[in-house]
Amino acid sequence: MTDLLSIAPRDKAEILAQALPYIRKFHGKTMVIKYGGNAMTDPALQADFAEDVVLLKLVGMNPVVVHGGGPQIETALNRLGKKGEFIQGMRVTDAETMEVVEWVLAGEVQQDIVGLINQAGGKAVGLTGRDGGMIRAQKLKMVDSKDPTIEHDVGQVGDIVSIDPSVVKALQDDAFIPVISPIGFGENNESYNINADVVASKLATVLQAEKLMLLTN
Repeated sequence: MTDLLSIAPRDKAEILAQALPYIRKFHGKTMVIKYGGNAMTDPALQADFAEDVVLLKLVGMNPVVVHGGGPQIETALNRLGKKGEFIQGMRVTDAETMEVVEWVLAGEVQQDIVGLINQAGGKAVGLTGRDGGMIRAQKLKMVDSKDPTIEHDVGQVGDIVSIDPSVVKALQDDAFIPVISPIGFGENNESYNINADVVASKLATVLQAEKLMLLTN
């Protein structure tokens, strides 16, 4: 983010004049932001992202962050000597991998994002789809892209059944910024790894968000 103190007064006035119509248009509106890619691994970009999210909140918008974490999961699996496996772009998630996914996403990546937003002056709270019964899921049925008679078992990869946004709305009402890890739960309380783009898209629909922004590489 550009340091406002380094911007000349005339330029600052021009920037604000250009931004004002958008600020008015989106004041009080929900913005769902899917955060992933290189912006999650570069410290400078991480700080910029956090400051931008706080700025959205300061001008009256309601940002909701849904984050990924594929590279961080892969790094953790490599440290454990476990090789990641993918089928048609989906990570095969056995029980052991699911444990790694949960602690990396909710215990590391999410907490880093929450910390940076809070450090930038915001009030962020970390959640997974388990919290408040937010994201109910079921096992994803993956049909082979070339032979529809073949179905691949990708383990605990989830397909969203329903989203209850109550906990997100409650946080928004108290001026918090929700930061959500894309983990859902099934009918037997099992965890599911869900594609963050899918979570962000469906959450935006349920929240009737004004904008869905996908930040990735």
